[in-house]
Amino acid sequence: MKKHSSRLARMRGAAAVEFAIVLIPLVTLVAGVAEFGHAIYQYEALTKATRDAARYLSTYLPTDSAYPLAQAQCLAVYGSTTCPSSGSGTELVSGLTTSMVVVCDSAHTSGCTDPSDPPQFANVPTYDNDNGVGPSNAAGSINLVEVKIAGYPYSPLLTYFNLVGLTFGNIVTVMRQVS
Repeated sequence: MKKHSSRLARMRGAAAVEFAIVLIPLVTLVAGVAEFGHAIYQYEALTKATRDAARYLSTYLPTDSAYPLAQAQCLAVYGSTTCPSSGSGTELVSGLTTSMVVVCDSAHTSGCTDPSDPPQFANVPTYDNDNGVGPSNAAGSINLVEVKIAGYPYSPLLTYFNLVGLTFGNIVTVMRQVS
């Protein structure tokens, strides 16, 4: 009887040690998958924010007197065209600010000089109604608007992976503006 109970105790102890050995990499793997999923979520939320702001600005000409630049930045950060008073709003993605949202078009070129930007924003050649086939073959122009989020620092779920200090590359959306 004593032999049997001591063998059972040893087997339970071995199982506990084996479980502890397997648990450490398993927890690390699960945490890594959660962190990766969180990074994808943040990136997609930022992409949607630039798309919404570019779509909003695409209904205006950059020369309009009421060009809603500040409202587009608020839309990208807060999901609304009105920015809340300081400290009272919740960003779509933690740590995102309106200063990270850069708008580039034919009238606004500040901060629009990195390789992620299209080479020009005004007078992009295009064909007329008959796509250059008819007798007119006249070239017109279109205006493009680019909304980008530059310098967004990734905010990790867990700090023990040492991912603090990572910054996403520029997230850019370009759309055609009304003529």
